[in-house]
Amino acid sequence: MARISLFNHLQPFSSRQHRRPIPLKDQKNDPMATPNNDGLVFYPAFCYKASPTHFSWVKMAALDVHRLKRRPEFGDQSTLFYLNHPIRFVSVMGIIIARTEYPRLTILTVDDSSGATVDVIVHKSETILDVSSATTTPRPAAAGGGGDIQSPWATPHVAATCRSSAVDITRLVPGSVSQIKGTLTVFRATVQLQLERVFPVRDTNAEMRFLDQRCRFLVEVLSTPWILTDEEVTQLRLEADEEEEKIEEEQERSRRRQRKRSKREEKDQQQIQKLWEHEERRRAKEAMVCKDAGVKTMREIQKRQASMDR
Repeated sequence: MARISLFNHLQPFSSRQHRRPIPLKDQKNDPMATPNNDGLVFYPAFCYKASPTHFSWVKMAALDVHRLKRRPEFGDQSTLFYLNHPIRFVSVMGIIIARTEYPRLTILTVDDSSGATVDVIVHKSETILDVSSATTTPRPAAAGGGGDIQSPWATPHVAATCRSSAVDITRLVPGSVSQIKGTLTVFRATVQLQLERVFPVRDTNAEMRFLDQRCRFLVEVLSTPWILTDEEVTQLRLEADEEEEKIEEEQERSRRRQRKRSKREEKDQQQIQKLWEHEERRRAKEAMVCKDAGVKTMREIQKRQASMDR
């Protein structure tokens, strides 16, 4: 008998009641806050390392995933925003209600009973991966003697960011409960996930732990705008400038090393060329000496033969 998941009985959780806009007086003094931002300050990318969401797997409901928005002023299309929280990596847990196979990818539809579903894109491998890690053991032939037809669900799949890393999704069939981690993408104005990792959900306790962590993070972090003080922004800008300077210095050192290596190789090549030319001249002289000695020897031999004939 199939296990009944708690996601069949959960009610949608709304987070709009926790939204706290920035006061108007602060909006006027902040150049990054505009009326189109709905009172939210969107910080530059160098501030992301201070964000509680950008470099972590954010546990979210499918309904909240579809609330993520892109910002036109940011060039990184893989980063979406919940309020003003930058998010790249998302973790969802729910029941797989559909699995659709296409030639190059598989689409899993996940329902977590939040009021919406989310599509998870799984890329198929373009090359044959390790059979032990990416495929299942073939079933024996049928009693009638005919060969077994391999299921398309056994096709090797790979992670979105690392196409050389195999991902086994043979157990991700409709009705199974799984925790899925993926990166964000938008297709036809719909937010989707690109699968990176997948974990089976063993029991109801695991579901409850995930649900508790997801709700806590939603209330304590996501529902409150991300706010940095001017001092923190200044410090982050200085750190970003220092890091950029370090990168430029390292690149300059690398270029200097490359120039020195090129000069050293050129110098070595010139030395080798000189040695080769010197050896060629020495061999030419030795060849001339040998030739002269040979001519002299032949003359002596001819003289001896001539004296013997007399």
